[in-house]
Amino acid sequence: MILFVDQISKHFPGFSLSAISFGVSQGDYFMLLGPTGAGKSLLLQILCGLVKPDGGRILLNGIDITFASASQRNMGILFQDLAIFPHLNTYDNIAYPLKVKRESSGVIKRRVQELAERFSIAHLLHKNVNNLSGGEKQRIALARTLATNPSLLLLDEPLSAVDPQLHLDLLAMLRSINRAGTTVIHVTHNYEEAISLASKIGVLNQGKLVQLGSTVDVFQYPRSEFVAKFTGAKNFFKVKFSRVSQNGLVYAELPFGRSIAFYSNPVNANGFVCFPEETVVLSTHVENQSAVNAFQGKVIDIFAQRFGYEVVIDCGVKIFSRITGESLKKMGIAPGMELFATVKANVVRFIPEI
Repeated sequence: MILFVDQISKHFPGFSLSAISFGVSQGDYFMLLGPTGAGKSLLLQILCGLVKPDGGRILLNGIDITFASASQRNMGILFQDLAIFPHLNTYDNIAYPLKVKRESSGVIKRRVQELAERFSIAHLLHKNVNNLSGGEKQRIALARTLATNPSLLLLDEPLSAVDPQLHLDLLAMLRSINRAGTTVIHVTHNYEEAISLASKIGVLNQGKLVQLGSTVDVFQYPRSEFVAKFTGAKNFFKVKFSRVSQNGLVYAELPFGRSIAFYSNPVNANGFVCFPEETVVLSTHVENQSAVNAFQGKVIDIFAQRFGYEVVIDCGVKIFSRITGESLKKMGIAPGMELFATVKANVVRFIPEI
């Protein structure tokens, strides 16, 4: 494990980071995901040494760096504003951290050239940075941050406030940096960024780490109402416990008077259920009469998505299904059409009410 964060706390009037613990392994793309004001950027500043914690410890490669200065930590950090030096050209911006470390001119020249070629900015090395595009400045800032070969790359909302094409380019660039072996910790409020990039996610809310796990774990198996809603779960309903069948199926009442069946332990509590859109099967009739979760309703909306279509069915509440364009066309699905939305019991996730 390259980084171990153990019970880190920081207290301010009106806000606290509370006993944050997680580990990051070599090659991870670790995403700190949460709403504005959750404490994400504060935690990043503690990790890189700009803010001292009130409690806990931070180990980097097994060495306690909790109270080490920022210059003593082998980390590179890129803030949202990039902090490009406007009075320096591209070459000198990338070379700056190497000069601070008093590397020889030969080492600096070789490293700057290597990074410039890697980020496709070699033709800009002697250009004034004030005349460059936002995407070019992003590349320069990333190259400068990686110049000293840091053990960790820390990113604070690097993809916010960029246009769609630049956003896609930067996603590809960050993915490439990580695949080349750089371990990344990335702060964001955008769950789509987390889906695209992360291998592991920590969800922060009000200064607490409320869920930690792989991307699949967090998005398919949220452990709280907050995580489910924040990560974009649409099929999310409050339920009231009803009964347990002999085969272990739990039945609970949905808001529209129907029951939904699922597997869960413990089972004698009220709470919430959620299930991914892609697990909702649409049909004009129920082929398997033993299907326990088949809800009849009317199509009220169809939305084109990046991959396929989202179909919204009114079954007393809105149930969302994601299907391919081929399936949409083959079934002739259109607004006003009566359909069944079927969900297998084993894909329904139960979240106890806290």
